[in-house]
Amino acid sequence: MKKLIASLLCFGYAALAFAQTPAESYPVDAASVEQAGVPKGEILKFTFESSKIFPGTRREVSVYVPAQYRPDKPACVYVNQDGIQWKAPTVFDNLIHQKEIPITIGVFITPGQVKASNEETALDRYNRSFEYDGLGDAYARFVLEEILPEVEKRKTADGRAIMLSKSGNDRAIGGSSSGAVCAFTAAWERPDAFSRVFSAIGTYVNLRGADRYPSLIRKYEPKAIRIFLQDGSNDLNIYAGDWWKANEMMARALSFSGYELNYVWGEGGHNGQHGTAIFPQAMRWLWKDYPKPVGKGTSKNQFLNDILVENTEWELVGEGYSFTEGTATNAAGEFFFQDFPNSKTYKVGLDGKLTALPIDSKRATGTAFGPDGKRYTAAGGNKQILSYDAQGNVKVVADSVASSNDITVATNGNIYFTSPDGRERPSKLHLIRPNGEKLVVDEGLKFANGLCLSPDQTQLYVTESASHWVWVYQIQADGKLANKQKFGWLHVRDEDENAWSDGLKCDRDGRIYVTSLTGIQVLDQLGRVNAILPVPLTKGQVSNLCFAGPNFDTLYITCRDKVYRRKVKVKGVNGFEAGVKPGKPRL
Repeated sequence: MKKLIASLLCFGYAALAFAQTPAESYPVDAASVEQAGVPKGEILKFTFESSKIFPGTRREVSVYVPAQYRPDKPACVYVNQDGIQWKAPTVFDNLIHQKEIPITIGVFITPGQVKASNEETALDRYNRSFEYDGLGDAYARFVLEEILPEVEKRKTADGRAIMLSKSGNDRAIGGSSSGAVCAFTAAWERPDAFSRVFSAIGTYVNLRGADRYPSLIRKYEPKAIRIFLQDGSNDLNIYAGDWWKANEMMARALSFSGYELNYVWGEGGHNGQHGTAIFPQAMRWLWKDYPKPVGKGTSKNQFLNDILVENTEWELVGEGYSFTEGTATNAAGEFFFQDFPNSKTYKVGLDGKLTALPIDSKRATGTAFGPDGKRYTAAGGNKQILSYDAQGNVKVVADSVASSNDITVATNGNIYFTSPDGRERPSKLHLIRPNGEKLVVDEGLKFANGLCLSPDQTQLYVTESASHWVWVYQIQADGKLANKQKFGWLHVRDEDENAWSDGLKCDRDGRIYVTSLTGIQVLDQLGRVNAILPVPLTKGQVSNLCFAGPNFDTLYITCRDKVYRRKVKVKGVNGFEAGVKPGKPRL
């Protein structure tokens, strides 16, 4: 009975597939058979039950150490879910001996179980679907922060210490069914840690949201991942989706987005027979050309290609801040940002030099330049809207403005700013006219945060952080707002309840760049996310962005403790300039 349960856990719903699956027979790769004269690796085993990421779980870990491994050089790593599969130790013995793959230590992990306090009266909690089927970085962190360090505490029977490479180019990860989704998710979330993925009968269906992957893959800037897929036309077709079609959609999405992809399709069902047969082939392909790094491909997403300059990455501008926010550029293209907990304002000159301004910003967050050349800030420390002239002279524009957050200034001098008041209480949008008159022009959004003008300055976009919406308003002749509606639909990470959108800006063609927990989501003029730009890992999310530089074609982003920039093909639009009418969108 225990063996049956284990089998079902390993290959979810396998019994349902047997009735519709033809007899399967595959050629046996010589690498899957023990060969005379080939040194055999050693398998170490331990139980891991001290996870902080999946508290209370217990699992078995098997570590394959090849005979050729020497601790003077960190080994490559292959991580597999559901324990040892694919006759992997034998395959690794043969492929390493033939020098078809590098010296690789295999780490085979079973899914966690939370043991019942009394096994006679209660059932264990089986954690496999929770750990494997969901999106997000939890499992990747579990492997990187808990399992691999634990593996490195071990020694072989002859006393060799385990040293694992920390380079993503030296790491592969794989699995079957839900374990395959888990492997892909780990690489998707952390391509810096896993660059090679083996996926057999992958569960890219709606058990816990993995059906979203084909869409996300098409929108994201490509990542440096090489993927080998396997599935059969008689795989599962049940309440959660069609496995076979889902794998086809994954292959088409990966191909569209320029990923280095290989796949083998068959007629088999939801079992490991075909995966086992082609595992040596998959390993040879995944490690081909090693140690040449796995590279990024070129997506066919034209929207994405219209933005990004080929072979460019994010460049670090500064670090060591508490919380960066309030991005803005002046007419010259100089870039400004705030470290608001420390009341510091920084400027990046046209020469790229970063300097701190000799002022107390009063915990300013939102920042914008007006048509008069002045820099306007939402100074939360003293509940004021301030302006600074070119000589640094400060003036109070508005007083007693509680909870001011972000700010934008139109070419006619109208100032708009948001006032969130927590996640539950309704926010307010304010207008300050050039004559100093203050008006509340809207209220009710859940944490109204960033705001910006459309290129023609007839629309105002506002992010609602406590949801997945960007709202739009039509600006009237008197500066008031009308025709309010939900506009931009944002992607939400699996581990979050909202997108937590923050700052946003437009380019001259009308694209809208929104910072969020997912990265920078880029909307077209109809509010559809066409592209997603991932941002570097920092202590927190990307909070704001700005187009700066002499041609306003350098995208700056603030990411909590760090600030980055990147050259792009597009040019940002600024509120202090005359309105620009973009071309019509594709409907």
